[in-house]
Amino acid sequence: MVVSFKRLACATALAGLAMTAAAAAADIKIGIVAPMTGQLASEGQDMENAVKMAIDAANAKGGINGDKITTTTADDACDPQQAVTAGSKLISEGVTAIVGGYCSGAVLPTLKIYGDAGVPFVIIGANSTKLVAANQGNAFLANSTGDMQATTAVELFKKNGYKKIAVIDEGDAYSSDLAKLTAEAFKNAGGEIAAKETTTAGEQDYSAVVTKVKSSGADAVFWTAYHAGGALLTKQLRQAGFQGGIVLGDGNNSPEYLEIAGSAGEGVFLLSPPTVDLLSGAADFKAKYKETYGRDAGAYAALSHDVGDLIVDAIARAKSADQKAIIEALKASDFKGLAGEIKFTDKNTLQTSNFRPVVAKGSKWVAAE
Repeated sequence: MVVSFKRLACATALAGLAMTAAAAAADIKIGIVAPMTGQLASEGQDMENAVKMAIDAANAKGGINGDKITTTTADDACDPQQAVTAGSKLISEGVTAIVGGYCSGAVLPTLKIYGDAGVPFVIIGANSTKLVAANQGNAFLANSTGDMQATTAVELFKKNGYKKIAVIDEGDAYSSDLAKLTAEAFKNAGGEIAAKETTTAGEQDYSAVVTKVKSSGADAVFWTAYHAGGALLTKQLRQAGFQGGIVLGDGNNSPEYLEIAGSAGEGVFLLSPPTVDLLSGAADFKAKYKETYGRDAGAYAALSHDVGDLIVDAIARAKSADQKAIIEALKASDFKGLAGEIKFTDKNTLQTSNFRPVVAKGSKWVAAE
């Protein structure tokens, strides 16, 4: 699947002056994989938009070593089966590299596809530690992994004096991994797991779980799945009179959580990735994003833009579209973007945690004191 600049040059010579515009435009193709349909489509659209902003900016400066960059998007719908189809589509299109991935459960089965093809893959949002074990060496996690989020969660629990927590997940790769890691870390820190529950994605009635949480005596609830379920659970906990703390995993960093939860969301904590609204120096990006797409930049927009810049930077440093050279360039990355620093460990995970606690106040996420 490697397409070297040299081979492209030879192909161009054979085609001579009849080289088509389409062939010229296909020099470097970046695949974007994200949920473009389903409950998390808004997050996927943000990721695609932000990556394209970075690619457009690179093309406006002349592309990479004089070659233009194109993109192609595949919809994984955050569904493992559809993700395999989406991943196979990108490989069949001969992409140079792939960026994206929001749901760990959808990313996990594609790692073998991308690994077998030797295609560089920079993962933007998904962060289950299961991805690290399944990585064949070509994938890089630009978001901090679940164990780092678990550490941040335990620090928050201790700061707020929570001694007994109820942990609730949806059984998928992301939420079950985060729940397990956090429960272990909290117990190791002297805390108690008062209840451990698994719900079903798309569930509307959490009354049984709410009853168990209240009877467990938990000081706080930690919801590790996504925002749609998190918002409904929050409302139903408060409606049932639960007065304890509520803490959410990063999959809940969405304005839709605040809209659905309403006043019940006030005071709820969230473990947040680098969010545009809370990043110094992101004002120009935020304004440009809204001007271009007519909507506010979402939670992962800044990190997605950084990953778009990062892959351009890596290909330029590789001085080739050779995928092995790009992987080596990614390993050596020392990148500073809107969302912070991107440097990888020897396992291709982010060196420094990017999770920060925020709290819902006045229908906005603000930094937790």
